[in-house]
Amino acid sequence: MLPWELLASATAPDGDRLRLMRRGDEFSIRLQGGNELMNSRLGGSEEALATLAFDHLTGRAAPCVLIGGLGMGFTLRAAQTVAPPAARLIVSEIVPELVDWAKGQMAPVFGDCLSDPRVSIDPGDVAARIRSATAAFDAILLDVDNGPGGLTRSDNDAIYSEAGLRAARTALGTGGVLAVWSASPDEGFTRRLTRCGFQAKAHGVRAAGTGRGSRHTIWIAIRTA
Repeated sequence: MLPWELLASATAPDGDRLRLMRRGDEFSIRLQGGNELMNSRLGGSEEALATLAFDHLTGRAAPCVLIGGLGMGFTLRAAQTVAPPAARLIVSEIVPELVDWAKGQMAPVFGDCLSDPRVSIDPGDVAARIRSATAAFDAILLDVDNGPGGLTRSDNDAIYSEAGLRAARTALGTGGVLAVWSASPDEGFTRRLTRCGFQAKAHGVRAAGTGRGSRHTIWIAIRTA
């Protein structure tokens, strides 16, 4: 078996060290301690984050969609596949090196998706972008940390708190969609979404697009009037 090769590293704003690894045509982004955050062969649930959300945007000719976290681009590319020509896809990424890796070392994974005129990169914290918006988005897709349970950044807890969810509701127009990715189910989070003015449903989705691998959770929450 081929050994893993370190291609690059970056430091997140909270001090966590991220490492970009490659083994053959497989890429992995890991924390310094070894925990894998994402893998180029496991993007099925990240793709579902986009496709499930866009199922509820049918009929919107020019939806404005905020994507929290570039990752390995699975959610973005899935959104590009189903989004109409006039859509706006805004990717908020707090670690600028991830954008550089997408254009450089991970170009075999990303292809030319970042050159799509519908796509813009918003460097910075997606939570801050949400807090500053009012009825600005038709959908917000969040793949931040490991979901409501968190893993890498304690600051991410604020996104999934009641205050964070109410801010997301304010940032969405009526009938807008909040889609949230998580590594594991969380019934308490479903109830929290409901308390914050969403009609929410949790979907179990396999990590790999082939229907294999770990089962992850996608919440689709519709902003009620």
